[in-house]
Amino acid sequence: MMRFRWPIPAVTLCISLCAAHFGPAYPKQDYSTERDQKILQIQQLIQDHDLAEASRKILEAAKQYPADAGLDNLRGIVEAQQGNYAAAEKSFSRALKREPKFTGASLNLGRLYQENFAGDAQARRKALGVYLGVLAYDPKNAEANYQSAALLLEQGKYQDSLDRVSRLSEESQTGAQVLSIVCADYAGLGDRKQTDAAAARLLADANFSEADAQQALLGLRTGKRDDLVVTLLESLEKRQALSPELLRALGLAYEGADRLVEARAALERSITPESLTVGSLLELARVARKQKDYQGALGYLAHARDLEPKNAGIHYYFGLVCMDLSLVAEARNSFEKAVQIEPENPNYNYAMGVSTTFRHDPGEAVPYFEKYLRLRPQDPRGKLALGAALFRAKDYEAAVPRLEEAAKTAETATAAHYYLGAIALQERRLEEAHNELELALKSKPDYVDALAELGQYYLMQKDYAQAEKQIRRALELDPEHYTANFYLLTLYTRTRDARQEAQAKHFEELKKLLAEKTQEILRIVEVRPLENP
Repeated sequence: MMRFRWPIPAVTLCISLCAAHFGPAYPKQDYSTERDQKILQIQQLIQDHDLAEASRKILEAAKQYPADAGLDNLRGIVEAQQGNYAAAEKSFSRALKREPKFTGASLNLGRLYQENFAGDAQARRKALGVYLGVLAYDPKNAEANYQSAALLLEQGKYQDSLDRVSRLSEESQTGAQVLSIVCADYAGLGDRKQTDAAAARLLADANFSEADAQQALLGLRTGKRDDLVVTLLESLEKRQALSPELLRALGLAYEGADRLVEARAALERSITPESLTVGSLLELARVARKQKDYQGALGYLAHARDLEPKNAGIHYYFGLVCMDLSLVAEARNSFEKAVQIEPENPNYNYAMGVSTTFRHDPGEAVPYFEKYLRLRPQDPRGKLALGAALFRAKDYEAAVPRLEEAAKTAETATAAHYYLGAIALQERRLEEAHNELELALKSKPDYVDALAELGQYYLMQKDYAQAEKQIRRALELDPEHYTANFYLLTLYTRTRDARQEAQAKHFEELKKLLAEKTQEILRIVEVRPLENP
């Protein structure tokens, strides 16, 4: 039975090109016995790895048979085995020019292209063209149908790939090599039932191999079938040790299935001294962060940073994890390095603005948010962030127009109304403040900041019962809320409440805690998620 898949190393491939089951080395013509003997002798020299002598014999024979397509084909095999891609391509193409239906030369040329995807950006397109050329005159050619199905799968043309598979014999369609394509194609098409059926047959095949798994992954990833990737690779691992590439695929599938412990273990096993890359460390950091193992994530990121100190994305990601740990100063240092390396990156400027807001002078954050808005002028979150920074810097006149713009978009309207209400309170525009705070609470009744400010509004109105009601609601939601606790202390002081002394002591403790680690701004504006570090 025809063996469809062939080894990847070029030397092995080129030896196989001479084998009889890959098609004849020359077209069927009525040549003399002397020529036949020369061809057989050259083939044997190639199989014996005596390429120099094979080349000499080809040149000698070509003088006697100058237009011989078979000799061009053999010359292409030798050149391919010697690693001379351009010369081999030229020789196989010359053979086909002489004999357009020379199937052996066509298949050899197709395989040559498939072996050189990395060095020739057009190789995939050319390989598919060669196989389709064979199928134009020999529609049932098994090799051409299989290889074109595999190439179409790589291109994401799943139905076309299935159509090629359907032309193979029933016996061929039951083998692992073909089942892996079928499984991938159905997954890519989103047909879960047929995908599951093909995967079950693939698992039952004793010849199921790593190459089959790699081929199935092409569609399973597209179809987001992490469950089947895990099933296939766990089953394969019981038969043989998985390569680093497949261990990585297994780790990513575990992550997709939210099996984070297994994901991290598999990703760590996939890394060897030779395969350690920044990308692999970032994947581990991502999984560790999902596990909320922030220290572990920082360890991976520190290693990645050592490998590529000029990679702005790593500094950015390091800063994000520092923010997870409330290490604001460390986060700002990392974001600053990212901005220095890529000053026009909007996300880095945004993160720099957020982390700078924690400093003694919140106004230092303003230039970063202004730059973010220049880079992404339509993003309402940028307008809100800039307005919030200006508010914290007490530049209310500049803050109001930005916040009013943010209030026009549903995504940012609630927070914008809160800030507008807080500014109106500071400027003693009480009715306007009340309206803005009520608008914020209408869309988000548990908005602690707005509840606290509404309590302040009633304090200013000397409606102490309503003030205590709003402040109590805020503290039920967040007992350690700094502003709500301050307003409660103010209320107790004004009303000479016996609880004033205890509240004063509690508030002093909160002030100390805030000096060590403040998170207020994180309730206002979130740092953007990592985007392609």
